[in-house]
Amino acid sequence: MINFKLLQKNKTVRYGVPMLLLIVGGSFGLREFTQLRYDSQRIKGKLDPSLEAKVNLEKQPVMLEEQYERIKEKDLDGWRNIRGPRPWEDSRDYQEQQRIQQNKQD
Repeated sequence: MINFKLLQKNKTVRYGVPMLLLIVGGSFGLREFTQLRYDSQRIKGKLDPSLEAKVNLEKQPVMLEEQYERIKEKDLDGWRNIRGPRPWEDSRDYQEQQRIQQNKQD
C-alpha cells in the first residue's frame, strides 16, 4: 500500500494537483456561465415584430455624398478661438468679460 505520509510531504501532490483541479474545473465552470450569458442575450435581443418594423422605418440610409455636401456648405474658415475659463476662474465672470470684449470689437 502507498505510504500516505510520503504523499503528504510531496509538494507536487500537495500543491500541484489541487491547482490543476482548480484550473480545469474553473474552465468548465466558466464555460457554463458564459453559455448562460450568450443564451440570455439571444433571448433578450429579440424584438416584437411591430416594434422592429417601427425601428426599421426610423433608419434612413446615409449617403456619403449627401453628408459631404452638408459639411461643404458649412463655413469652416470663419471661426474664432475662444479661451475657456481656468479652474480657478469664475466661469460667469469670464463669460461676461468675453461678451464685453466681443461687443467692443464689433
